Amino acid sequence: MLKTILIGFKDVKLVFRDRAALILMLAAPFLVTVGMALVTGRFSGNNNSGALNIPIAIVNLDNDSIGNALVEVFNSPELADLVEPANSSTAEAARALVDEDKLAAAIIIPAGFTQSVIPQNGNIGVNAQIEFYANPARPTSAGIIKAVLDQFLTRLDEMQISGVVSITQLIASGKITPQEANQAGAELGKRLENNATNFESATAIKIKTSTAAGETNDFDPLAFFAPSMALMFLMYTVSYGGRSILAEKAEGTLPRLLVTPTTSAQILGGKVFGIFLTGAAQMFILIGATTLLFQLHWGDPLGVIFLVFAAVFGATGWGLFITALARTPAQVGSLGSALMLIFAVISGSFFQIANMPPFMQRLSQITPNAWALNGFETLALGGTLAALTTPIAALLTMGLILFLISAALFGKKNLMQK
Repeated sequence: MLKTILIGFKDVKLVFRDRAALILMLAAPFLVTVGMALVTGRFSGNNNSGALNIPIAIVNLDNDSIGNALVEVFNSPELADLVEPANSSTAEAARALVDEDKLAAAIIIPAGFTQSVIPQNGNIGVNAQIEFYANPARPTSAGIIKAVLDQFLTRLDEMQISGVVSITQLIASGKITPQEANQAGAELGKRLENNATNFESATAIKIKTSTAAGETNDFDPLAFFAPSMALMFLMYTVSYGGRSILAEKAEGTLPRLLVTPTTSAQILGGKVFGIFLTGAAQMFILIGATTLLFQLHWGDPLGVIFLVFAAVFGATGWGLFITALARTPAQVGSLGSALMLIFAVISGSFFQIANMPPFMQRLSQITPNAWALNGFETLALGGTLAALTTPIAALLTMGLILFLISAALFGKKNLMQK
């Protein structure tokens, strides 16, 4: 284990001595972030970048407890400086205003939405899904509204899952029979309906905006741009690390290491550990730099740490997979650069996923960028580590699957033979 760690730290030192690598790992994403800061008016002292007072329309066809609760969330005092909601009687009128670029987005709550969530007489109603109609001309503003809506729906899902788990545990403990489950579900539904008015306090995101009097500003559009650039160049970093594995194989360094009392598993494990450490160091350096220079608030520190490690783990899995497929260091470099740009495009690093076709939205889920960006948006809007369960689990699962596939491919290639 110690040998694996030492090999990993050795590789990190070598990477940070390479000026060309440092330019693409740190200088490039940092300069792009500086450009974003100029666009958002950070250096001019103007924090009104067009993301505040976002005009939206809410069409509440549900007119029941859960639908009304969602309307209350967007009309809450906590979001008064972020959105300018307007009620619309028809979905067609709301979509027309979005198409005319008068609104950033429209939220259409269908009839029967509450009944589809809360059991009525022991039965779940017909599935009814909220429609989010985004303006492609305002991707950032629409993305912010989508993040608020997603947090509301996530909280709703948590309450539903909690109810199902509670009934399952009651049945398992023998406190109720399976025949009594429907009645228990109906009672839990009534409690959920009675507590629907509490959704506002449970899900509303508190935003503080800066004023001429010098009040603090917790909401920052740059919090959406900086992670995008950091994650995009993270893909370069992990592919660069994979490239070094094949380069050392070609030079005969890896086979010579076997002369020492070190196993091939320790050597390869150390190389992988070095890639992971390098990616984590890159992310934390960029986070620290933007925090110090721009006073950028990334959110809950514990959530940031766990999300960064999960994102690097998922990205490292892709870096190893590319290395396992390639035959030469040059191929790793070409594949890594191509994958870096492709993942950035389909993951929402340049424009919001919500504005993409449905198949592109599904395709984006294979990228570590999309899941990590989802987590960073949650943190930027006031979420904590508890709200990051889904993106962190997805990133860890992605990394584990890719690690296993890469290990099998590495075994066939026998990297320790020159």
